[in-house]
Amino acid sequence: MAASVSGVGTPAARGRSLVVGLVLLGLAAAVTGIAYQRLQTRRCLDFYGPAAARLVASAPRVELLTLAPGGASGRLVATAVRDISAAKGLVHLRRGLVEDANFAWERAGDGRRLPEAAWDHAFVFADPAEPGARVTLVIDLDPQGGSLAVVGRPGRVGLGRIGRGLAKWVEGL
Repeated sequence: MAASVSGVGTPAARGRSLVVGLVLLGLAAAVTGIAYQRLQTRRCLDFYGPAAARLVASAPRVELLTLAPGGASGRLVATAVRDISAAKGLVHLRRGLVEDANFAWERAGDGRRLPEAAWDHAFVFADPAEPGARVTLVIDLDPQGGSLAVVGRPGRVGLGRIGRGLAKWVEGL
């Protein structure tokens, strides 16, 4: 009788305890999810830089450029530009471009500069609402070991397991 007088063990008290327990469980799951996601994208964030990674993941405008050496300088020029902002599979591409497991990081620091002619395509991620919010990724789709680089940032990374699917996706556009 004493337990029901103090409110301990009543259905209302047990319900409150259950709600508090579920809220705590939800918070623990959220923290675990955030930590896991951070671990999955840590290298990509370092490679792209936080602002560029955000644009790769969510920029409203995405263009695909076909590249070729142009003129006597041999500098790359875009021979074709396509707006792929609404392309089928773009959501998956974005996700793949920011996941560490999709790249061959062991080839990232080999120090060799690729010749200009090696770069086949470029993706331009931009947010027209923010002046200057733009990042360009150049892609070498060599089936024997393609690469990706961020224009204006040092280094490149091997395409790894994303390479074959990326080449097929670009070809299908």
